[in-house]
Amino acid sequence: MKVLENLKNVSSKFVGFCQTNLLDLHVGESYASFALISDILKENVDIPELGTYLQEGNKAVRTTTIIGEMSEVIGQLLMVPMQHVNGGPCGGCPKENTYDPDDQAGPNMLIDGIVRHQVALPHGYNYIPISEHVPPATPARVYPFSLDPFQKVAIASIQRSESVLVSAHTSAGKTVVAEYAIAQALSANQRVIYTSPIKALSNQKYRELQEEFGDVGLLTGDVSINPSAGCLVMTTEILRSMLYRGSEILREVSWVIFDEIHYMRDKARGVVWEETLILLPHQVHYAFLSATIPNAMEFAEWVCTIHEQPCHVVYTDYRPTPLQHYIFPNGASGIYMVVDEKGVFREDNFQAALADMPKDNEKESSDRKSRKTKKNGREITDGPPDIYRIVKMIMQRNYNPVIIFAFGKKECELLALQMSQLDLNDDNEHQLVDQIFTNAINGLNEDDKQLPQIEHILPLLHRGIGIHHSGLLPLLKEVIEILFQEGLIKVLFATETFAMGLNMPAKTVVFSQVSKWDGKNLRYLTSGEYIQMSGRAGRRGLDERGIVIMMAHDKVEPSVMKNMIMGDADPLISAFHLKYNMILNMTRLEGMSPEHMLRNSFYQFQNTTSLPNLEVEYKCLEEERDCIVIPNEEVVSEYYELRQQLEIHSRDMRDVLNHPVYSVQFLHVGRLVRIEMDGTDFGWGAVVSVSRAKVLNVKKDGKDSRRTPKESLRSTDFVIDVLLNCDSSSIVAKNPDGTTTGVKPPREGEKGTPMVIPVLLTALNGISTVRVFSPKDITSLEARREMYRNLQEVLERFDNNVPLLDPVLDMGIKDAGFAKLMERIETLESRLINNPLNKSPRLTELYELYSRKMTIQQKLRALRKKIQFAHSLIQQDELKSRKRVLRRLGYLTSADVVDIKGRVACEINAGDELVLTELLMNRFFNDMSPELTAAVMSCFVVEVGELDPGSLREEFAAPYRVIKETATRIAEITVECKLQIDITEYISKFHCDLMEVVYLWTQGAKFYQICQKTDIFEGSIIRHFRNLEEALRSMVSAAKCIGNTQLESKFSEALTKIRRDIVFAASLYL
Repeated sequence: MKVLENLKNVSSKFVGFCQTNLLDLHVGESYASFALISDILKENVDIPELGTYLQEGNKAVRTTTIIGEMSEVIGQLLMVPMQHVNGGPCGGCPKENTYDPDDQAGPNMLIDGIVRHQVALPHGYNYIPISEHVPPATPARVYPFSLDPFQKVAIASIQRSESVLVSAHTSAGKTVVAEYAIAQALSANQRVIYTSPIKALSNQKYRELQEEFGDVGLLTGDVSINPSAGCLVMTTEILRSMLYRGSEILREVSWVIFDEIHYMRDKARGVVWEETLILLPHQVHYAFLSATIPNAMEFAEWVCTIHEQPCHVVYTDYRPTPLQHYIFPNGASGIYMVVDEKGVFREDNFQAALADMPKDNEKESSDRKSRKTKKNGREITDGPPDIYRIVKMIMQRNYNPVIIFAFGKKECELLALQMSQLDLNDDNEHQLVDQIFTNAINGLNEDDKQLPQIEHILPLLHRGIGIHHSGLLPLLKEVIEILFQEGLIKVLFATETFAMGLNMPAKTVVFSQVSKWDGKNLRYLTSGEYIQMSGRAGRRGLDERGIVIMMAHDKVEPSVMKNMIMGDADPLISAFHLKYNMILNMTRLEGMSPEHMLRNSFYQFQNTTSLPNLEVEYKCLEEERDCIVIPNEEVVSEYYELRQQLEIHSRDMRDVLNHPVYSVQFLHVGRLVRIEMDGTDFGWGAVVSVSRAKVLNVKKDGKDSRRTPKESLRSTDFVIDVLLNCDSSSIVAKNPDGTTTGVKPPREGEKGTPMVIPVLLTALNGISTVRVFSPKDITSLEARREMYRNLQEVLERFDNNVPLLDPVLDMGIKDAGFAKLMERIETLESRLINNPLNKSPRLTELYELYSRKMTIQQKLRALRKKIQFAHSLIQQDELKSRKRVLRRLGYLTSADVVDIKGRVACEINAGDELVLTELLMNRFFNDMSPELTAAVMSCFVVEVGELDPGSLREEFAAPYRVIKETATRIAEITVECKLQIDITEYISKFHCDLMEVVYLWTQGAKFYQICQKTDIFEGSIIRHFRNLEEALRSMVSAAKCIGNTQLESKFSEALTKIRRDIVFAASLYL
């Protein structure tokens, strides 16, 4: 406690000096700036050595010796009472049993920007502060370098055998913590498990740890190396499978390390982490490694709750290598620093970057002949000469190696091909690339060595240029990773998956775009995505700073860019969802139940912990509502209800007016129409053309329906191209139906840009009797401006009151129902006019006041539902429905005992467990050959289907029909059991695209031959084959479960037939 005493006995000169002289100093690679230190040590520290330096006032000394000295002192201070125990209780733990340093150890020392330490404690735990921790005389592992503060605190937690979550930026040094946990377990003759989210990362981590510790094994399903080792590297799915099967290995495990735990938010696979964590025994301790997550303490509290053990949080925003962020505007002459290494946003530079963009981002200058290609319904620019110029600039300034992120496999390759004139390697490096590449492909047969992808990529690699995306052959991806690590690739074009876990930093990161297609819309990158990818910039110990460059092809709002660069990382949100396999496994396990899984899920925890905030919010809204006093509220209420009814009926009338039968005949070129999309009024525009929408209408229940001629047309069947005045910064994204999202009207006071925007008929909010002249070709900006000038002249002539088509006289709507609707609207309008409030001078004020009160009332109703939801066991109703499905199908008895079909489904971890079990039990596979069996099983692992089933040969079409019929029967039972499901979507998830490809492969076809049968990338084909292998292994276990040796042999033979050549080539890391 001597340091605490020193904190109290200090001189005021220290802080004064820091605040007046050192606020502008930048520490570089030291732990903190003096400004931050002065903020931390508000009580001042009397340390003679530092005082001497500070009083000298010599800038050279201050910027060199003092910074190093201060860094050491701060590092030491972090080992005194720096812990901050979360103010809220852990789960249901009472506040008084949560350690608080304010109560026992003086000031609460929370060091922002360096390290934040918190700990979640179970009820009644006898916690000893980190400051009183005595390290072992002989540490389990000694490092040849000084540890960072966060590493020291995390390792101290491990030495105390207490779980820890380390949340830090990429390349901050989290691996050091994992290595210490491994060393401590091995030194105590205990086993340790290291899990990673993907097989590729497991392979790479196995190689690293095997070189470091020796006694390391690997389990990834298709690979098993040294399974009796003290340290086992595996995917999280393998660990979950071991837990469900009660593996004996787990009895000897003392530590489990979860790498990249932030991937628990993944919608598809995140649930695996939750299942695994809930199932692990309480005596196991955990080291969680994560990117920065703002709600790290919430996760630690959940772990503390379910395992009744402390869980520390060591959080740091500190980057060993600070980042500088630049913008390279489309077609600009240079780059602009928008955020410096101190994290300061440069507004003036940002505005200069915007000003340097072409005024019309659709116009291409004469010297920039960029070819455009369609991707996901949007247009992308291949890049030259921008991408070429920026790479040349990077090489000239020695900013390489550089990773250039592109958001799409094809886009990634197109950008790389623009570098054909650059050779970034010398002759010696050319030879090294040849040597490494030749050694890597030596294990392939001659046919595979001549694959186009292998032959075409070597010239790029020679020149120091690489490509990395999921469509590449796994072998090639690993070669490229090795070449990049060896410095033989100077420029790497990669998709965002490269940022997932692989420890391969560069000096510079370039974003080819700041927006991406997410499967539904074109949107800006989130701050979390940006942080994850930009974190690859800056190599610790090699670079003074990392460089991040954004190629901005669109004008971006300053607030959007600021949030992207300086916003928080994405929080860790549970992706927990129920699956039949989980329900059956949990029912089968002794002492477990699906309800146990629900109660202990992070999903349930997050909703329960939100309860106090919800109740506070509810009380505040109640008070706000009660404070609204409205005179003659009954009259105002009546007026409000009339207005609401009128709006509903007006929308109904609009639906009729917009029906294709009545509207399309008037939508000639030049017709003025008023457009409203998503509640936003775009004002008047002019029709350019009308066409049918690109997507077909499919009934949700999958059943045939007969519609009348009038019903056969819908407002969603037609798309109108309309000339609208739009905000020039709009990001235009095309939807599958041909319409557009991301468009905004110009802001008040701004001129805007005329754009041709495709909209559905439903966006019409008025059809005028007026038409304006339209040029024959409006592709040019000038032609669009001319047409818009004509439109504005018409609006000025009519003083913005453009005459509308009369529904009856002009449009000829004589439907009796429409006439009644019009009568109802007239009645409501009459009642509104006669309402006493209508003549009140306070009409607007009172109406808005009552509207506000009703809005609050709606929020209160929604909050009440949330509160009731948080009190209940979440997903309980879904669990009951799923159990009903399992009973109907014979997987569970009425007493919830797992029957034989249920035990079969427990074995199936890949593919749809219910459909596969039904097929297996109905002897669907009995008469099939192993080759056809493998082909049929491919329907359960292909993620996206584009092949028309009608083009299948009958030998494939017949079993595919049975799969669809089985899926339909299960879907109908599911609906009958009150489970929400889209039948059409469920049935359509079984794809036949690779049936023939797999069949040919099992018959001995060469890889290049099967590649010619599909448009799927080679790497994606191999990924599907490896998923197929996992599915076949599950079926082997399922057949063994029912004692059918013939089927077991058939699935095993199918497995053997697909496991050959380049499809299952061994990883270079093994």
